[in-house]
Amino acid sequence: MLRRKVRRVREGDDPLDAAQERRVRAVLALGGVPQADLPDGVQQVRLRLLERAAKGDEAPRDVSAWAAVVASNFAMDWHRARRRQERVGERLASLRQLAHPSGEDTSVLSLAVAQGLDELPDQQRQVLVLRFFADLPVRSIADELGIPEGTVKSRLHTAVRALRDRLHEDEVV
Repeated sequence: MLRRKVRRVREGDDPLDAAQERRVRAVLALGGVPQADLPDGVQQVRLRLLERAAKGDEAPRDVSAWAAVVASNFAMDWHRARRRQERVGERLASLRQLAHPSGEDTSVLSLAVAQGLDELPDQQRQVLVLRFFADLPVRSIADELGIPEGTVKSRLHTAVRALRDRLHEDEVV
């Protein structure tokens, strides 16, 4: 029976039946994952099961129990990521209050930089702000966002180049 399950997964069938999917959704919901993120959690469980089959590993003895454990891990990861984002947001908010006292005149350069930042993709803007406005080192950014240092460096490089091009294009610098 296990071999048939692995074979069916390889042929493109859904590795989770309807009852298993309901159980995964329940575990995710009880784990505090919002309703909007439940489909992502279910997809992650499916993906992990498909990855096992693609590696040639045998299907779990009890797919339903295994899927529940993976769903529980997803819920914990979701909460960790949310807390990490909240901490970053709090740091940025405190830095904005210090950097921008009320009544301060805004220069053309700061407006152009703000517009350029708005046009960057979220991930690039995030690392750029953390590095140059929050003055965090690359290692701290990587740790806070849960990504490799090389990814932080790559995003920084791309963001700085895009922002510089934008400022030159607008003839601000």
